Amino acid sequence: MTPPQTASVPASISASAGGAAPAPSAAPAASSTAFKVLGAISLAHMMNDMIQSVLLAIYPMLKQSFGLSFGQIGLITLVYQISASLLQPCIGFYTDKRPTTYSLPVGMGFTLVGLLVLAFAPSLPYLLLAAVLVGTGSSVFHPESSRVARMASGGRHGLAQSLFQVGGNAGSALGPLLAALFIIPHGQRSVAWFSLAALVGIVVLIGIGRWYGANRALARPKARVARPGGELSRGKVVGALAVLGVLIFSKYFYLASLHSYFTFYLIDKFGLPVRSAQLYLFLFLAAVAFGTVVGGPVGDRIGRRIVIWVSILGVAPFTLLLPHANLFWTGVLVVAIGVVLASAFSAIVVYAQELVPGRVGMIAGLFFGLAFGMGGLGAAALGHLADVTSISYVYQVCAYLPLLGVVAVLLPDVEGRRAVGGLR
Repeated sequence: MTPPQTASVPASISASAGGAAPAPSAAPAASSTAFKVLGAISLAHMMNDMIQSVLLAIYPMLKQSFGLSFGQIGLITLVYQISASLLQPCIGFYTDKRPTTYSLPVGMGFTLVGLLVLAFAPSLPYLLLAAVLVGTGSSVFHPESSRVARMASGGRHGLAQSLFQVGGNAGSALGPLLAALFIIPHGQRSVAWFSLAALVGIVVLIGIGRWYGANRALARPKARVARPGGELSRGKVVGALAVLGVLIFSKYFYLASLHSYFTFYLIDKFGLPVRSAQLYLFLFLAAVAFGTVVGGPVGDRIGRRIVIWVSILGVAPFTLLLPHANLFWTGVLVVAIGVVLASAFSAIVVYAQELVPGRVGMIAGLFFGLAFGMGGLGAAALGHLADVTSISYVYQVCAYLPLLGVVAVLLPDVEGRRAVGGLR
């Protein structure tokens, strides 16, 4: 496969994988959006997250084959999400200081090994090991790939983050669909065929590594610039990050109920077969992908605070109605929930990067890690709740989580401050 290249930086394309780019090549890359690179990193993100979503999609099969409880299903998600969350800020902090050209294909290699372990796992401990390996691959992949997206953005950070993120969401949507079509009919060992997707991802990421190596100057942390509009104090920055943490908690605890247990909910409440329930999960995840595409560019245009506010709090009417809907309206509501709720994450990441300039990788790792961690804790907690009550009760409780979005009113106007200083 030809390594991905950018039309806007022809001088950098011919640079060697390990060499620094000539000085003139950095300027064009910084002034125009490298859509070929964004497309390639989005494709790699799709492969990465499609593989990860396969694990979630085959939960009903694993539950039946291994005799697992909902609590054990939640435990698998927990170890996956924890391994996918704890390493990310550390890797991002390290690579902010020392950008690492070929860490991306190495991360995909961890995912590949985890996928093969999952295909041949004979018991729960091996399933947990597979989840840890896939999560570790995700920890390596996300901070650096988010940095590549920002490098290639040409200043359109929300658009770039959305294009990068939509690849992951598309992969997450494809996982359940492909699982329904290929894995469920043929059994656990057919998971191994998805290793081909990991190999494609590695090839694409090697090409991205060459572009990354040729444009390293764009990845170097920039010195902080004083803002004439007034620098936020450390306390206000920490407070704003804490508010974003609350919003991530609200968003990803709710998403955990849909990612991990929506198929069980449909089977329990409406008597759907597994394959039909997974098609509804695909519908939800496709809506998430669409919402992600919309959120970033809209945030660039009207402001990220507004997108964050509307996305988290605005989804509450739909979540409150969901537990009381019939099958048709359940499908309609989960589409609305997916579109509205998904528009927030790109805006949250870019907003946080503007709060803490010069720490692109650390902030990306922190928020991707926090998202995975909250998703894992949510899956474990909600799995236990489902065991002691019912799967329907889980959705009655989670319906109120988006109301926490009201705390978005406490976020400072970072974009306005930047605009005063001509830095926006």
